Amino acid sequence: MATVALRVGILLLLLLLLLPPPPLPAVKGVSGQSRSATAAPQPPAGSAPTAPSVRETPAASTSAPGLGLGSSPAPESPPPETPAPPAASPAAAAPEARAGPGPAPVTDVAALCVCDLLVAQCDVNCCCDPDCSATDFSLFTTCSVHIVTGDSQLCSQEAAIYSIDVAAHPPERIFKLVDQNNPSIFCIHATNYKQALSFIPPEMPTSQNFDSLLKQFEGVTFSAESDVLLNTESDAQNSSDANETARYEYGVPVQTADAFLRLPAPLVSSQCSDANPAGFLVNQAVKCSRMVNVGNCNTTQALSMLFYANSSILAVPKSSQMVNITVQTITIQSLSGTRTLLNSSDVLLLPKYLDDQVCINVVLGVSYSIMYTDAGEITAAAVSFVLGTINNTMLPIQQSFEITFTQLNTKPVPLSGNPGYVIGLPLRAGFRPPGSGIIQSTNTYGQLTILQSSSNQDCLAVEGVRTPVLFGYNMISGCKLRITANTECQLLATIILNVLKGQNFPEYVASFGNSQAQDVLDWVPVTHIQSSEQGVCQIPVSFEIEVKWSKYGSLVNPQAKIVNVSATVITIILAQTNFGSERTVQIASSVTFIDVSTPAEPGYKAQPTIDAKLPFDFFFPFV
Repeated sequence: MATVALRVGILLLLLLLLLPPPPLPAVKGVSGQSRSATAAPQPPAGSAPTAPSVRETPAASTSAPGLGLGSSPAPESPPPETPAPPAASPAAAAPEARAGPGPAPVTDVAALCVCDLLVAQCDVNCCCDPDCSATDFSLFTTCSVHIVTGDSQLCSQEAAIYSIDVAAHPPERIFKLVDQNNPSIFCIHATNYKQALSFIPPEMPTSQNFDSLLKQFEGVTFSAESDVLLNTESDAQNSSDANETARYEYGVPVQTADAFLRLPAPLVSSQCSDANPAGFLVNQAVKCSRMVNVGNCNTTQALSMLFYANSSILAVPKSSQMVNITVQTITIQSLSGTRTLLNSSDVLLLPKYLDDQVCINVVLGVSYSIMYTDAGEITAAAVSFVLGTINNTMLPIQQSFEITFTQLNTKPVPLSGNPGYVIGLPLRAGFRPPGSGIIQSTNTYGQLTILQSSSNQDCLAVEGVRTPVLFGYNMISGCKLRITANTECQLLATIILNVLKGQNFPEYVASFGNSQAQDVLDWVPVTHIQSSEQGVCQIPVSFEIEVKWSKYGSLVNPQAKIVNVSATVITIILAQTNFGSERTVQIASSVTFIDVSTPAEPGYKAQPTIDAKLPFDFFFPFV
């Protein structure tokens, strides 16, 4: 038996020696990638082609999100003993064929600038603005944005650092790129999902793509394939381009045949900058100074009418339909400052230098008036000029520029602020018929007004003479009324009340300087208070308007908002015995503004409570 057992053992040993050694198992490294102990043998020539491995498939490397820990790749080819896998079916290969690289994320932080808000002009203290020159940087006091980075969740990334060297003469900007490391242990080491750093506009449903969107979003889960996102990106881009060419939007520069409509404005200093574009629906009124050479005034473009009127505005962006700018009025200003309106505006008056060091027909004021439709299309454009005479003693010259937008078939109503009231502008008021919005008069004197004082102090002579109530200005006015023996008490009370309140005293006052007539909730009703004594003959002697307002919005730029308006009529009793002789009654009207803003108090949010529940093996194999 021992001999038989020995022979069986020797036979098993020989069989083990003749069999090929099995491949060693893959060893998991610290980075999470497999490291094979031996290289896989190559298939013999003429054998069936093998399917591509996970490492060679582009879709597998770009569609699996991760935090820097990749999955283990498969061997490049199966062992010789393993038969080759069957070829992939068309259905299985479809995702690989459709998949494509996502849009490249923005990683060039040197090209990013979050404070660049103005188009084609330098933003003050914006050190990353590409429109700023070295001269502009020398006028900066600090950098509003000191550091610009990409995604803050990355473990390592580039950061652009900006600063101003105030010790230099003149001060200059300092820019450098540094590598910034994230100290958090929960950071993204590598991003293999490139669309994660991009914002793809959604596809708007239309009659053409409704069926495809229905198939994509009809299930419980939505498709997140990269090919769908890329297709929707191209379609949405075409759709957004179509919408852009269909109308103007708020703030979009008004385009002309050569570039955009220029509205010179002061930027860093009070000097005029001709690169300021006029934004759609952005009403502006600015003043700036310009240093010119009087002897070369006829060659300076900014002093000529052609610079502002010799261009055509595009009715909608990127269209071929043009709207010509017509000259509406021309006003001539002399050296003494007197102005004369020309009877005809169909003349072209260009700057001309005279021998006595005087230049005439210099543009001192430009006022644009743009008409548009509710569809965002410009239909008409007009401009009014103020042409003056200048000499060397008037340098630098002062120029004023204004642009207003008016919707077609509507009457413009002047605003008193945007949004809050501006001190010195009239209060906007109106009436509200039943079932309607606010009806506001375009005439300032047809809104909230008080009695205007006169030199003769006669109430009957100043009846109907009113002055508008200006925000922030406390005013008082009055007059004297002579009462004779034949005066009837009721008639006298009616006359005095008409003198104090006017013919049409408004019922509502706008809360903000730009409150719209259709927004009834943005209007405050006027509360009427009657303060009188009991008697037979009562006549009003005082009319007091009290306006309560508060600061609204941010503490950095608070806006004035009216919260309450009250009108009080104070009457006195006129004794019948006083009618026997003539007497004089003093009538007064006043407006008082009261700030009811509560003092600002710092507020702090409560500290969040962290309710973290980690799995028991979260820190394995460290603990």
